[in-house]
Amino acid sequence: MTQAVRRIVVLGGGSAGWLTAALLAAEHGGLDAGKLQISLIESPDAPAIGVGEGTWPSMRETLQRIGLRELDLLRDCDAAFKQGSRFDGWVNGLKTDHYYHPFSLPQGHGEADVVGAWLRAGADQGFAECVSPQPHVCNASLAPKQVTTPEFGGAINYGYHFDAVKMGLLLRKHATEKLGVRHVADEVTQVLAHENGDIAALRTRSHGDIEGDLFIDCSGLKSLLIGQHYGVPLRSQQHVLFNDSALALQVPYTDQYGPLASVTIATAHSQGWTWDIGLPSRRGVGLVYSSAHTSVEAAEQGLRQHIERSGGPAAADLATPRHIPFTPGYRERFWQRNCVAVGLSSGFIEPLEASALALVELSAAMIRDELPANRADMDIVAKRFNDAFSYRWARIIDFLKLHYALNQRDDSDYWREHRQADSMPEGLGELLQLWRHRAPLRSDLFRVDEVFPAASYQYVLYGMGFKPNLAAPQAARLAQAQACFQQVTTATKRLLGGLPRHRDLIRHIHAHGMA
Repeated sequence: MTQAVRRIVVLGGGSAGWLTAALLAAEHGGLDAGKLQISLIESPDAPAIGVGEGTWPSMRETLQRIGLRELDLLRDCDAAFKQGSRFDGWVNGLKTDHYYHPFSLPQGHGEADVVGAWLRAGADQGFAECVSPQPHVCNASLAPKQVTTPEFGGAINYGYHFDAVKMGLLLRKHATEKLGVRHVADEVTQVLAHENGDIAALRTRSHGDIEGDLFIDCSGLKSLLIGQHYGVPLRSQQHVLFNDSALALQVPYTDQYGPLASVTIATAHSQGWTWDIGLPSRRGVGLVYSSAHTSVEAAEQGLRQHIERSGGPAAADLATPRHIPFTPGYRERFWQRNCVAVGLSSGFIEPLEASALALVELSAAMIRDELPANRADMDIVAKRFNDAFSYRWARIIDFLKLHYALNQRDDSDYWREHRQADSMPEGLGELLQLWRHRAPLRSDLFRVDEVFPAASYQYVLYGMGFKPNLAAPQAARLAQAQACFQQVTTATKRLLGGLPRHRDLIRHIHAHGMA
């Protein structure tokens, strides 16, 4: 049990596998004596989904940690900048029904009573528009940085949209050529175990047995190691969040020179909701739905109608969408003996708010930072890992449910049932009761590394029309908040006058590079 951890085997490629391997290799790998040996086994026949991926701003730090240039991401992965999410139709479905969850914190967050001052002013302007310049930048289809801004720097906070297949290929190239990760393109035919139940090796069709001390399961929804081999069950969340299916399409632009969105646009429909991710060369569009509420035929019709209404090709001219079934839930344990699940093998809820890749980053970072020195330490690290990610998954479910629980739509049972009390997580219900009389506080979400901070809850609550009964701010607090609103107005004018169009900046980067 004191055997040193020297060999790590990652099963599965794609963004999750290669990102995990790269983060571990950048910190612990290399050719010097004492460094970890990191191998990644990737099936050459695994189908690629490639519907378009969204990230959080944390991806900028991740790319810097592994030494991957932002320029390479933008050029090689059909990538663009992402400044948050826009939600259309989630409250009541009217034409004026939209709100933003931007990546920038509200001006004065944690210092001024901006919520109370916003309500006192009558809430004539949307909450996000009042406390952040970012929605105004997004409305104008502007980039988050200027032509002269260095890599990973920005005038305003941002993440990325990119082609997930191309991203996996770029990460593979970087990890193998720059970071010393061994790539094994092969099929795993058998999992070999030690007498104590640890995984000893993965037997492959052409490369023999790949031995390891720690195995990382990035095999996607198949979950070959944590699910199939160890039988760790999935905790279903379908009683809270009903979606279990998606349809996805790659949609060409009808105008290659038109505005390029820098937000993920989530549009609610009677069948469910669509994601719309703008890449420089195309859109990635998909409809997420519950098979208990909508047939695949109705969902496909809804997807085609959305694409046509949003300026895409006529419904009849679109290809057949890819059908992606899934079970919303997460594993009872993520680290079992000497195997840890990262990415879809650990669980999946739905694409809303793009938490999937963020969880990959968080998982890989914790493995990197707390990598056990030996097998005896591994059980302690596994317990810490399981505790941390059980908490994180529960908080993600709370936050996603918030988007549904506050809806006022009455066009389908899908939306009506989403606001029924029996589908509400207990903790979220308690917080909503408290928030009727005060704004969300940092202390409501007590971990310093919360996946969604109190500011995110504020953006969704007040974007969804939640109106708490707050006491009027004291004069000094009101003046402080109004000063924050004025700062937003000043920053908005400066940014609107100084930032380039998003598409223009991407074209410039492709032609001339970055500062």
